[in-house]
Amino acid sequence: MSGLPAEHVDILDGPVGTELLRRGVQTPLPLWSAGAIDSAPEVLSQIHADYARAGASVHTANTFRTQPRKLGAGFEALATRAVELARAAVPTSARVAGSLAPVEDCYRPDLSPLEGAREEHRQLARTLAEAGCDLLLCETFPVAREAWVAVEECVATGVETWAAFTAGPDGTLLTPEAMHAAARGALERGASCILVNCTPAALTLPYVEALAALGGRVGAYANAGHPDDALGWTAADVPAAARYVDLAETWRRAGASVLGGCCGTGPAHCAALAQRFAAHEAQRQRPARS
Repeated sequence: MSGLPAEHVDILDGPVGTELLRRGVQTPLPLWSAGAIDSAPEVLSQIHADYARAGASVHTANTFRTQPRKLGAGFEALATRAVELARAAVPTSARVAGSLAPVEDCYRPDLSPLEGAREEHRQLARTLAEAGCDLLLCETFPVAREAWVAVEECVATGVETWAAFTAGPDGTLLTPEAMHAAARGALERGASCILVNCTPAALTLPYVEALAALGGRVGAYANAGHPDDALGWTAADVPAAARYVDLAETWRRAGASVLGGCCGTGPAHCAALAQRFAAHEAQRQRPARS
């Protein structure tokens, strides 16, 4: 595609886990950032508020790890509380998304279960819908089959559903062609937006191009840090926000109209995205001179 698409750009917030670590809140396995819902709710609220001030219009509640498999019967209360914290911290005009992740490990497609994932995704999708989420975000899926199950269960709630796929921390879990096929299946099952996430920013463009070829709405939110097996993602040696946004500009030109940050990014990246693409929007809406 050439030139900027006319479609309005939505700015996603960035990761919670990276920011919790930066602010001194530990996120150990197996719950990672979900532990902060109880242990540091005021910090979690502040992170959501900081992303709102940075210019995000879509905020993801901290439900990535609030799963039945991880929490048992307590998952509903924790997921609902996470949505409440996000809702209270952001403007009423902002949209709150509920996050659904693979039931095992987003970087271990070999662990994706042949059976059992559907019921777990159904339970979390219904809980997030009942908690009042404006949309449901199935994110960081490296396996098409499990992503499609999650999308089906989210769509069944009647809440708008997005699907995001990952090529992994080194871009080896999915090729652009494989992500194209996975995203096509998500669209066929009712997803209204298809995205690439949790993939190094420098490797993201071919995936955006592959998604854009499907003709649906496309988004991208990439990694800028590095993984830590014990703590999740850390933000050491994060590239400058300006460099990240320069890469996001290429995603925009390829057709992405939802842009945000994933692991290793933060409010500074969100602010840079909002400033860059708000300028594009203002330019697009400015009346032409006669």
